[in-house]
Amino acid sequence: MVEAWEGSRVESSARLAISFREQRLRNGLRVIVSPDDSAPVVTVALYYNVGFRLEPRGRTGFAHLFEHLMFQGSEQMAKLEFIRIVQQTGGLLNGTTRPDFTNYFETLPSHALELALWMEADRMRGPVITQAELDNQRDVVKNEIRVNVLNRPYGGFPWIDLGARAYSNWANAHNGYGDMQDLDAATLEDVRDFFARYYAPANAVLVIVGDADAREALALAERHFSEIPSQAAPAEPDIAEPRRLREERFRMEDPLAHLPALALGYHVPERGTADFFALGLLDQVLLQGDDALLRRELVHERGLTDELHGGMNLLGNMFNGRTPMLWAPWLIHDREASVETVLGAIDAVVERVREHPLPADDFARAKLKARSALYETAAGGMFPGLGRADLLASAALIDGDTGWINGVEERLEDLTPGVVLATAREYLRSSNRAVLAVEAGAGPDASPDPPDATGAS
Repeated sequence: MVEAWEGSRVESSARLAISFREQRLRNGLRVIVSPDDSAPVVTVALYYNVGFRLEPRGRTGFAHLFEHLMFQGSEQMAKLEFIRIVQQTGGLLNGTTRPDFTNYFETLPSHALELALWMEADRMRGPVITQAELDNQRDVVKNEIRVNVLNRPYGGFPWIDLGARAYSNWANAHNGYGDMQDLDAATLEDVRDFFARYYAPANAVLVIVGDADAREALALAERHFSEIPSQAAPAEPDIAEPRRLREERFRMEDPLAHLPALALGYHVPERGTADFFALGLLDQVLLQGDDALLRRELVHERGLTDELHGGMNLLGNMFNGRTPMLWAPWLIHDREASVETVLGAIDAVVERVREHPLPADDFARAKLKARSALYETAAGGMFPGLGRADLLASAALIDGDTGWINGVEERLEDLTPGVVLATAREYLRSSNRAVLAVEAGAGPDASPDPPDATGAS
């Protein structure tokens, strides 16, 4: 058993330093505890290192389908009993599937911590899935696709539609929500193989955030998880993308959309590099907040759209995704504005930050906004403590170093105008992007229904 205290030394009160304690169990499960006694609640989050990118060809949507199946009962809990027990304690729970992980989390009163750990451990030992349950949840997922994608305007825009065109590697480009034919083809044998391969302790991270003593929480985790059989973690897939050298433009018609839309997907630098953090700073300059240059130009000055969306990682944030990922501004715009007009307005703004270093005041404000976004991410999330849990789990899964997150603010502080300018020139060039224009197929009087870019549940 390896046990160590982790976390950056706090050299300045201005820097984010999430305190945590980490232990790896003998079966390979990493357990991270981050105490916070500000409220008598605790969040338990279990992250499995499997998401859309790991799905085999012919089984698109399987990672999301499996997320549903994990709520259908286990050796000691009947179907949906997990949900009932959490709710009876006054807690909340959910699960999500993302490109790089599937997570399950619950927030409960702190006295129910051991109960939550017992239930998650029981579920990790193996769900009880019958053909009837597989058929039922397959239909649930297919209905989600009908409601969220096929039968609503902008349903796959931009998170499905843009990725399919901006990436060349099938692992990154395929539809993670799933094709109907692939979902129909899933078998019980597929379910068993998927669980055995990806839902092993060595392929997971357990994070406990909230009103819990670190030593006691680690002891409880060891008590309930350490006897689960170990298994080697699966090999990481090849998700690399070639350097993009040519702009590609695509058009598609959405028969339900009442207004045209536009999305741009720029490939981002490798995670953790100076360029990666510099692009995060450029995201703040160009896209985030009411003072962002693109928002000022397109919304306030030219009135081409009412709102501008996007950022690094459409299904999360820049801290909880592997690279390759996309910096992707997107908008729904007026019918009177052509694609060329909107794209030209975007390019005029982007080219300005590619030609000259940011003025000193703008650069300082961008750093402040980036720092604020980091703190907001740490404090945010669906449930109390989930934002912090997500940062810790993502650093552990993606970087192999939970303390990585405590070095982010310093990396942002170390950026210079020269580094940001060089990053803009390399990664915000038009030859590094795909452009997707959505043509409105519905009449101008159709009821607006904006896209949901949060992706699968």
